[in-house]
Amino acid sequence: MTSPHALPAPTLGFLLNDVARLLRKRFEQNARGLGLTRAQWQTLAHLRRAEGIQQSGLADILEIEPITLARIVDRLEAAGLVERRPDPKDRRVKRLFLRPEAHPLIHDMQAIGDATRAEALAGVSDADRDHLERILATMKTNLVQACGTGCRQKEAAHG
Repeated sequence: MTSPHALPAPTLGFLLNDVARLLRKRFEQNARGLGLTRAQWQTLAHLRRAEGIQQSGLADILEIEPITLARIVDRLEAAGLVERRPDPKDRRVKRLFLRPEAHPLIHDMQAIGDATRAEALAGVSDADRDHLERILATMKTNLVQACGTGCRQKEAAHG
């Protein structure tokens, strides 16, 4: 018999959130030696996938205020990792690009990400990994469709 004070089993949403949080935490532990904040490595990771993006578009993807991203980019620019270039069609708009110095750091981030995922998936068969990825991709598609055009535009940038 279960205790009346026993906690209910965690829901899918709680489990997904906990796993994502713990993946970030473990990545941060593994990446401590890189000298970047979480916000900086997330910015670099997304910029790698969408190089040349407008600063405001990257802020939307990262779900942060444009002024917050501007400060992050200021620090990355000062470190020689990112550069702002004027948009050829609108001089008021700045587009973001990785500098060559960022590529070795991104390579290190990818290796740390691979190691972190390997830790998380230890003991999970290749077939189960593939199945999990298919399920999560389907769930993402369902939710993007359910929340409408705004989600689709943002998620297209996430890949």
